[in-house]
Amino acid sequence: MQELSTRKLWSIGGGKGGVGKSVFTLGLGICLARLGKKVILVDADLGGANLHTLMGVRYPPLTLEDFLLKRVGRLEDLIIETQIAGIGLICGADDILGAANPTYAQKVRLLNQIEDLPADLVLLDLGAGTSFNVLDFFNYSPGKICVLTSQATSLQNVYGFIKSGLYRQISREFAKHPRVLDLLQQTDLKDSPEQVRSMHDVLLKLKQTEPESHQRLVDLLRQFKVNLVVNMVKSDRDFQAGAIVERVCTSFLSISPRILGRLSFDPAVEAAVNQMMPFPLRQEKGQAVKDLEQIAESVARASLPGSSLPPEEAAQTGEPRPVGTMARLWRRAPA
Repeated sequence: MQELSTRKLWSIGGGKGGVGKSVFTLGLGICLARLGKKVILVDADLGGANLHTLMGVRYPPLTLEDFLLKRVGRLEDLIIETQIAGIGLICGADDILGAANPTYAQKVRLLNQIEDLPADLVLLDLGAGTSFNVLDFFNYSPGKICVLTSQATSLQNVYGFIKSGLYRQISREFAKHPRVLDLLQQTDLKDSPEQVRSMHDVLLKLKQTEPESHQRLVDLLRQFKVNLVVNMVKSDRDFQAGAIVERVCTSFLSISPRILGRLSFDPAVEAAVNQMMPFPLRQEKGQAVKDLEQIAESVARASLPGSSLPPEEAAQTGEPRPVGTMARLWRRAPA
């Protein structure tokens, strides 16, 4: 499948449920619409859709079920106009057997038509977990955002999600290169035959034996750009969760996720969700709304043709450097 030339499509994932992916997706969409962007939200949580509930839509007239089962020919025909000017919604499928596991043909058809949706930006709200379908939606998107909180389980899950997405991408790109796949598999073994513990080690081995594959992998790592949003931040200590994930990814995956921003903790979020009211519409001047607006401005700038977020650190090319243990890296953040 061909990657989009600009960042029109953004996926919001994170691996763990309950970190606020759907609330963030909706809030980001509202702030982008206020910037004059035409936005379509797609609930890609196949099997557990709830984005429509957050928007006050109790009974969606059409969902992705209708598209997957070909009752509707065009994805565009699923768009529901919402109460918010500039935002359309495509509701997820959560009531058919196998909705959470579409066939390859269904997935290709869905992704191909996402590109043609009439919008400046399309935001995909992904489901929890690391199924291939979730990872493929994430990897297909030029814009990738992972939402996390400062909870230890969230940190572990978001790292696992990023790692799974990266390994999925490498496995697809190097499907006919058994040496690369073997080294990749060894990074998950406690007793690696070749003492391969990280992507850095994989690069070192390839640099010695398969320089062409080494360069291809370096290029892939450079292109695998992930953005982090730390949610429910009550203090600067909570915000350090993003720096922890960034350091662990750099040391073990040889990629450097960018911290896109934070969302301050705000009790009004839960109140708005309970009342089925989009959060940014309930409170205009809270810190969480200001945080969302800053993130939306960054996303809007990055989505313009020829524009991008600030440059990321280049992937490690296999030069010697120290690699700590995972436990040590988790402990680097303030307690």
